[in-house]
Amino acid sequence: MKNDKADTVSSSFKFIRKGSWGWKIALLYDIFMMALIMINLFCLSANAILVSDFGQWLFDFAQVPEVLQFYKSELRPWVIITEGWFTTFLIIELLARWLIASLLNHHRRWWFFPFVHWYEVLAIIPQLRFLRLLRAVTIGYNLHKHGYKVIPDSWYKRGHFYYSLLMEELSSRVVLTVLDGIQREVTTSTSHKQLIDELIEQHRKLLAVALADILQESLGRELQAQRLGIAKNVGQIVNQAIEDTPELTQLLRLIPIVGGRIEQQIQSIGQRLGENITQGLIDPFTYRDGSQDNPTFALISDKISQIPIEHSPHIDKLVESAVFETIETIRKQVKIKQWQQLLEEYEQNQQSIS
Repeated sequence: MKNDKADTVSSSFKFIRKGSWGWKIALLYDIFMMALIMINLFCLSANAILVSDFGQWLFDFAQVPEVLQFYKSELRPWVIITEGWFTTFLIIELLARWLIASLLNHHRRWWFFPFVHWYEVLAIIPQLRFLRLLRAVTIGYNLHKHGYKVIPDSWYKRGHFYYSLLMEELSSRVVLTVLDGIQREVTTSTSHKQLIDELIEQHRKLLAVALADILQESLGRELQAQRLGIAKNVGQIVNQAIEDTPELTQLLRLIPIVGGRIEQQIQSIGQRLGENITQGLIDPFTYRDGSQDNPTFALISDKISQIPIEHSPHIDKLVESAVFETIETIRKQVKIKQWQQLLEEYEQNQQSIS
């Protein structure tokens, strides 16, 4: 499947082998069109100023109204005629490029061309002729990328900076407006309770997996590290429990000679039993397999995730707090103006150079 190619014929040398005659012709055509558009826009701008009230006032103030009258009677008709010729030329040139783009399959569909080059189509309309400047800028940008410095580096960097500034400010306004709308909706609407239920239902499996990982990484590791100490403590508790059982002590003392020895053995056996039982109880929680999760923690997490969560003010407050904190964090990040940081870095570099 062919990729969409948004380049016009004025930048079609990208599709031609660099250094070939076709590439050089396309390059010259780019430069020719850019110069022609700039001259046309200059003439139109000058004409708009000269025929305006400001132009009349300026020439009256300079006491040369006859010059303005000469322009209106002799030169302005030529400007209008050449504008008509140039507009006709743009229409023919646009149709020719459309045909060439269709024959060379620059786009997936032949009718994509006018939508890709919308600013050129609109620039034909007299009221939107200022859009021709976009084509000149596009040509200049393409030439600049190919190493032809038709745009001075200082202009290019400054234009790129202001473009980034504009896009950042616009995107920041949009993001902040959306965040304010979300916060207002959560604050004033009751529909977020249904949203909470849907989120919980959609993420129960992920909640179970995450909870199992947390238990395995925290509780499992801690039990593994403390298992010997826990077993010894339980054994000592059992030993102490046997010592604190007077009925057993009195019964063993009735046995002559070996009663005390039996009592000691029972205490030792009880302590070992307590330690072994504790080790056996801890084993399911410390089992680790590199390819599988701990089945005990997985079962516990699955059961916890299936617990029905009813509406309560505590849950609502928790969710609202989490949402508001997230919105506030994003808002703080969006308010950071990257262009100001770039400007400060540029000024610091200029100071260091000077």
